[in-house]
Amino acid sequence: MILLEYIVAISALIASGLLVYGLKRMSSPVTAVSGIVTAGWGMLFVTAASFLGIFSVSEAAKPHLVVNVILAILGLVIGGGWAGWKGRSVAMTAMPQMVALFNGMGGGAAAAVSVIALTGPKETGIVPLLVTVAGGLIGSMSLSGSIIAWAKLDGRMNKPIRFGGQRIVNAAVFMLTVLLGIMAAFLYHQDGGGIATLLFFIGALLAGICMTIPIGGADMPVVISLYNAFTGLAVGLEGYVMADPALMIAGMVVGSAGTLLTVMMAKGMNRSISNVLFSNFGEASASTATGPQKEAKSVAPGDAATTMRYASSVIIVPGYGLAVAQAQGKLYDFVKQLQAAGVDVKFAIHPVAGRMPGHMNVLLAEAGVPYDMIYDMEDINDSFADTDVALIIGANDVVNPSARTDKSSPIYGMPILNADQARQVFVIKRGMGMGYSAVQNPLFFQDNCAMVFGDAQAVLSKMVEAVKALGTS
Repeated sequence: MILLEYIVAISALIASGLLVYGLKRMSSPVTAVSGIVTAGWGMLFVTAASFLGIFSVSEAAKPHLVVNVILAILGLVIGGGWAGWKGRSVAMTAMPQMVALFNGMGGGAAAAVSVIALTGPKETGIVPLLVTVAGGLIGSMSLSGSIIAWAKLDGRMNKPIRFGGQRIVNAAVFMLTVLLGIMAAFLYHQDGGGIATLLFFIGALLAGICMTIPIGGADMPVVISLYNAFTGLAVGLEGYVMADPALMIAGMVVGSAGTLLTVMMAKGMNRSISNVLFSNFGEASASTATGPQKEAKSVAPGDAATTMRYASSVIIVPGYGLAVAQAQGKLYDFVKQLQAAGVDVKFAIHPVAGRMPGHMNVLLAEAGVPYDMIYDMEDINDSFADTDVALIIGANDVVNPSARTDKSSPIYGMPILNADQARQVFVIKRGMGMGYSAVQNPLFFQDNCAMVFGDAQAVLSKMVEAVKALGTS
């Protein structure tokens, strides 16, 4: 039995090492795929090792052993099968929704462990119980909040829900939930403990809902990062309760990485962390500034393509519209034609472009765009002023110069890509609709800007044909 316990413990440490190494490799697009595979092997390894524990259960637990093993295998088959199917079949436009949903499942798993710890027969001290309550609170909030985020991203909740005194209500719900959690810990195995535990988890789920419903769509990247940090922290806390080093290490690494990513996303949107955590995320985005009312110039796709064909440098700014049109493959076809003509082409990525962190990077990687062509905002922003053409595809707020010049704008102070400083700007959009901030973009009316109206897939197809025609003429 002792040898078996050592094997399980060593297996958990090995799995933790694989998880940490895998996460490290995920920090670079070049090694991200192998990092995901490595971390996946770590999860598989520790899951398999956990089944060794069936040989060292106590006599009191043996009557439930068969049922528990069957339930565990059933959960692995259903969960693993569903996740594998969704991962392979999900459209790129639905990737943010899937990430939000899977992230919520992690929080829900941590909450489930907390439920078992607070209602099970095993005697434990007050400190582990309070840690269990903390993990259950954070995991439950991550679960319900992530489901709301999924509904918003999937178009099932189109508008933020706000009302007078909402922050006071949210604070009251959260504080009452914390109080119920403390009561559940101190009333463990006593009269009233079960009711307190039930009300605690209901309150925790409600707190996650209250926290997320006022958030505007423009802030979804921050929301996803924040709940990712929540899930990691919840898993780490429950790992402490279960004395499982793999859960503790993986949870803390994911929690810290999610926290750092949240800071980066907040900085990219010019929001403080206190604003992210304790206020309505999308409050500024709800402003209805209308901006300039001018007439924008428009050009045909072929004319824009001809200009880029004879330019010396082009910077492409992808946005969510590119994902909606599923035009990343056609875009790269166009880019390869420009490169064949001697044009220097680069991609500029804003940290909050799309609907989740790294959305545009994943989109371009799917199309096969080389990593050395993709630049972060801080690495390429100074290059726009010396660039012949900036091609913006389905992006709006992240290239809105009002963020630099208009102090009355709700996005004032938000770091943006300096696409407006290029000698010529082309913008591929379906129409003149505003971005998530509901602010008109003065870039579209500048003298050096021309709109190319239409679906990105159709427009880029015409651009490809136009450049081909020039090559054969």
